[in-house]
Amino acid sequence: MHCPICNNDDTRVIDSRPSGDGFSVRRRRECVKCEFRFSTYEEIELLGVSVVKSDGRKETYSRDKLMRGLKKAIEKRKHGSERFRRLVSSIERDLQRLRKEVVTSHNIGTIVMKRLKSFDKVAYIRFASIYEAFDDVETFKEAIDELTRKRSLKGKKKSKN
Repeated sequence: MHCPICNNDDTRVIDSRPSGDGFSVRRRRECVKCEFRFSTYEEIELLGVSVVKSDGRKETYSRDKLMRGLKKAIEKRKHGSERFRRLVSSIERDLQRLRKEVVTSHNIGTIVMKRLKSFDKVAYIRFASIYEAFDDVETFKEAIDELTRKRSLKGKKKSKN
């Protein structure tokens, strides 16, 4: 691992800890040359997964593309980078659980929608508006009403306990 300050390729691991979700490792490192300390994360990588787009094209799964889409959905929302990283990891774990070498963009979109719904309702609506191709205000209203109904049902269940 190269030092981000002096670009020296000789760094040593000072400490390793599993993340809260148990699917990644945070390593505290120190540069042997300039003694700068920094952290790195080691995560499971989806290898060999192809995505079939809605128009039939096939491309290699891209974590960066997933992250760009999610960042657009959560733009100007208050979420820390650690929480965002856990969201991406949970989506990728759901993809791995499919145990398929080829997934459709629809599969990915469905998983993202499910995860975003519990992560951030506004981000969910933003993503859904593009993914579901909302074409009018009424469709937006229906999606928001569905979220509101589910929230009020949860509140009623809690008040019964």
